[in-house]
Amino acid sequence: MAKFTVNGEAREISVPGANPLLWVLRESLALTGTKFGCGIGQCGACTVLLNGQPIRSCQFPVNAAEGAEITTIEGLSPDGAHPVQRAWVEEQVPQCGYCQSGQIMAASALLATTENPTDADIDAAMSGNVCRCGTYGAIRRAIHRAAEMAGDPRGAQPGGRVETGGAGGDR
Repeated sequence: MAKFTVNGEAREISVPGANPLLWVLRESLALTGTKFGCGIGQCGACTVLLNGQPIRSCQFPVNAAEGAEITTIEGLSPDGAHPVQRAWVEEQVPQCGYCQSGQIMAASALLATTENPTDADIDAAMSGNVCRCGTYGAIRRAIHRAAEMAGDPRGAQPGGRVETGGAGGDR
């Protein structure tokens, strides 16, 4: 039996303690935004926050999450108003999109501790998250943009929308 909080909701799950947190989130709790990538903790697609710190949920046994606060991409901001999510849209970061939930979770953890990150801060924080499409420049721009939004009281208001302009925001 594992007891923890996921996206602000207390949960009690009866699964073997050695089960990876990733599969508990996806299969037992139907939170499928967290992705399976490599299964060995090297790509970052499975990144979630455990007590505010990014972890690789594919390698994290559920029993180690006992009593913890877990945040998945679904819990970051249900309406997509988190500055990182909005900046991702504004900077048109996703291509295939598979790594994006892990990238966004790692970026949000960085911005929770570093108000105005340098490129070196971003590179260090994001180094464990692989983007096979190579959108690293756009990811860096989005993190800088999210930091600006978070620092601007108008940019951080829930429900705020960012106009991307153009025909549907296509590249």
